[in-house]
Amino acid sequence: MNQTSIGSYIALKRKQKNLTQGQLAEMLSVSNKTISKWETGKCMPDYATIPSLCEALDITVAELLDGEDAEPNSLRLYDNKQTLELIAAAQTRVTNTSLLEAGHSIMIGIAFIATAIALMDVKPLIASFIIGITAVIIVLGVYSVIEERRFASKAKNRP
Repeated sequence: MNQTSIGSYIALKRKQKNLTQGQLAEMLSVSNKTISKWETGKCMPDYATIPSLCEALDITVAELLDGEDAEPNSLRLYDNKQTLELIAAAQTRVTNTSLLEAGHSIMIGIAFIATAIALMDVKPLIASFIIGITAVIIVLGVYSVIEERRFASKAKNRP
């Protein structure tokens, strides 16, 4: 699975269907910049978009992931549904890992605050510095959680 070859394949199939990036983007409810990123290999379609993309381009999931048309009479180990389930499982694992990492950031931030409070009487300057760093860590952790949940709910709501 090579992002560049997949992107080139998406561009080829889009052009064969006489679609502009904007038209394909509208069909998939994404921006034309997203289509451009796919076609240049800068990023991949998320698993919730893949079925719609394949349908719009009249290709199979296997062809998309291979970055080329399937050979006639070729056999596949997995069908489209199974492939999509594997992609969804991988995406869920990535999301869960990201949420866990964000939770760790929040917990570390709380531990830093406790340390800073304990140091407040002894070293107020150091304690203030630790509180400042902690605020940044906690905000980044909360932001990560919010973004991951927004991404997950967006993916679930796609047809």
